Amino acid sequence: MGIVKINDELHEEVRKASSVMVRSINAQAEYWMKIGMLAEANPGMSFTDIMRAQLRHAEVEMRMLSDA
Repeated sequence: MGIVKINDELHEEVRKASSVMVRSINAQAEYWMKIGMLAEANPGMSFTDIMRAQLRHAEVEMRMLSDA
């Protein structure tokens, strides 16, 4: 495990996003890095496509929720 240096402005944005997404600051930064890496490797995929593929890879069953 290593240390990644980021500027104060970016750190503040990670901190704010982490509170909204209920993640630690490190988990939020790691999430953004992973999504960014996947987006660069798959430029034709949207964020939704990337997330759908990751959920499928993890064998998460996604289904629509109804009001019933």
